[in-house]
Amino acid sequence: GHVLDGDGNAVPDAMIEIWQADSAGRFAHPLQGGGANAAFKGFARADTDSEGAFAFETIKPGRVPGPGGEPQAPHILVAVFARGMLRHLYTRVYFDDEASNVDDAILALVPADRRKSITATRDLPGSYQFDIRLQGTDETVFFDL
Repeated sequence: GHVLDGDGNAVPDAMIEIWQADSAGRFAHPLQGGGANAAFKGFARADTDSEGAFAFETIKPGRVPGPGGEPQAPHILVAVFARGMLRHLYTRVYFDDEASNVDDAILALVPADRRKSITATRDLPGSYQFDIRLQGTDETVFFDL
C-alpha cells in the first residue's frame, strides 16, 4: 500500500504497525491461552519509502470473536505513525473478497460509503492493495481507542 496526505502526495516518513490473528483466529497474546500458534507472532512494523509505499508479507487472518462473542470478519489491526501527528492513528484492514464482511459488527459501525477506505482489494494472486489516506477525499476511517 501507500500512505498519502490530504493532497494525495506520498508520505515518505510514516511507519505502519500491524497486529493480527493467525489463520485459525488466534492471537499471539498471553491471554490467548495455550491455543495460540507460538511460531506466529502476528506483529510487524514497516516504514514507507520515498513514494510512500509500504509492504507486509503475512497470512490472511482467521475470524476472531467480537462484541457479544460473534465472529468478526478477518481483519488486520493497523497503527499509523507519521511526522506532524501528535497521536498515532488506528484503523483496520478488511478484505474485499471476504463474504463474512457483511456480518462484522465493527465494520457495520462504518457508514457503507466509507467502508472501502478500510478494505484491501485483491491485487495479484495472494496479494492485496491497501492505501492509507490521512486526510481529504476518501480519507481512511480511523477509530478512537
